[in-house]
Amino acid sequence: QVQVVESGGGLVQPGESLRLTCVASGSIFSIYMMGWYRQAPGKERELVAFITSVGNTNYADSVKGRFTISRDNAEKTVYLQMNSLKPEDTAVYYCNAAGRETSNSGPSFNSWGQGTQVTVSS
Repeated sequence: QVQVVESGGGLVQPGESLRLTCVASGSIFSIYMMGWYRQAPGKERELVAFITSVGNTNYADSVKGRFTISRDNAEKTVYLQMNSLKPEDTAVYYCNAAGRETSNSGPSFNSWGQGTQVTVSS
């Protein structure tokens, strides 16, 4: 099994920054992609950003220029640096990891963390 654990959420004022961290562990052979999603109250979960194993990235339009995703492949860790935070960034942020377990021919996995709350408010 593969576990994904997020950390780094909290309460900040508009314009401030936060850095989220996500660590994947378990019977991982390779991770193709790691990403961050968020879900605000009353809204559907949406993609924030993802990064592939070779470093290709993709961002939601609403966070481009403010958020940066990066990863440490050796540590099976992905980060989300969030700058110039706005109240509309308030949400539970979830980490997702997708890859293959055990070996190159092992089963694929697509695992989610429990989420970390980010609140932006004055």
